[in-house]
Amino acid sequence: MDRTIRDLARRSMVPLLAASVARAGLALTAVVLLAFAPRVHLAGQEAARFDHSPFDELLRAHVSEEGLVDYDAFGRSGEFQEYLTRLARAPVHQFPEPERLALWINAYNAYTIELINRHEERSSIRNINKTLGFIRGKGPWKERMAEVGGETWTLDEIEHEIIRPEFGEPRIHFALVCAAVGCPPLRNEAYTGEALEGQLEEQTRLFLTESPDKNRVDPERGRVYLSPIFEWYREDFPPGNEGLGAYLAPYFPGAAEKALLTSGRFRVVFTDYDWSLNIAPGLPSPDS
Repeated sequence: MDRTIRDLARRSMVPLLAASVARAGLALTAVVLLAFAPRVHLAGQEAARFDHSPFDELLRAHVSEEGLVDYDAFGRSGEFQEYLTRLARAPVHQFPEPERLALWINAYNAYTIELINRHEERSSIRNINKTLGFIRGKGPWKERMAEVGGETWTLDEIEHEIIRPEFGEPRIHFALVCAAVGCPPLRNEAYTGEALEGQLEEQTRLFLTESPDKNRVDPERGRVYLSPIFEWYREDFPPGNEGLGAYLAPYFPGAAEKALLTSGRFRVVFTDYDWSLNIAPGLPSPDS
């Protein structure tokens, strides 16, 4: 009788012990997962970045401080072609917003260089696919050649169907470079999500204040001279002279310049746009 009772008691303890072990196992698992959770999160963050360092190295090596480009060097570079191949496979939609915008800006600038070299153009981007007589060309920005994220885009589509509507960031107009001297200078480093805010601010300031032939403020005459970029993309900037002036004022250091801009009482004059190629000096050109 005593033995029977002991056996019953032993059998009844088995599920209790199993449950205790299971609970202990779950608790241990939870502790382990919690301990490693920060590392998993950081690894995920790292995976959500695109490595632009190959393009960065090329820009530093083959673009001058003034934004002029050694197109031949890019044309000879296997690393440049590898970077374009990686852009073609990039999982764009998996990246956070700053990373996506940096990628699209770099893609636009990289494929503009590729377009120039693909057509062996050394005078002006507007010579590519241009209208000849009765034959209407599609123009350089409508050539479907930019492979990004598993699809093939035109430069126009990247700018007008992706970057402008998706991000609503007017400063991109000082970062996207269409291979012309009249453009903002091509930055000699790649854009990254981490540094994007500072890069866009610096590009805007440089374009507005370091190129008086493109942009300048004349307080004595009450005129603000601006690149045609501000005319072509007027809807991307604050409306009216007061809105535009308030947008521009922080970038101009002079008190008289700021006063005129913030007043809104000025006349806008658009400067000439130089479509000649932004090629580095000393490189082959049509006139050499």
